[in-house]
Amino acid sequence: MKISIVTAALAMTITLSACATPETRVRNGLMSAGLSAPISACMADRMVDRLSLGQLNKLNGLSKLKKHKAGDVTINEFVKQTRALQDPEIIGVVTSSGVICAIK
Repeated sequence: MKISIVTAALAMTITLSACATPETRVRNGLMSAGLSAPISACMADRMVDRLSLGQLNKLNGLSKLKKHKAGDVTINEFVKQTRALQDPEIIGVVTSSGVICAIK
């Protein structure tokens, strides 16, 4: 049985996407939520070290609610959206990461 090139390419794409690091997934989620690429990369690096997978998944849910272009949302606006999750640890990490990454 021959495997078509399209099927092989699709299988490779799925395999590679499954290998994405947590930082990559969080960064992409932050960018989907509207934060700029540099801020998203900086915040993702800090957040994966400080939050559980469950908390990161909650944050990912925010980016699925409203899709924005990267750079359309300020850190302050994102922190306000994060408050809806009602998790003090998430709010603290997002706030501190946002401030530190904005200053860098």
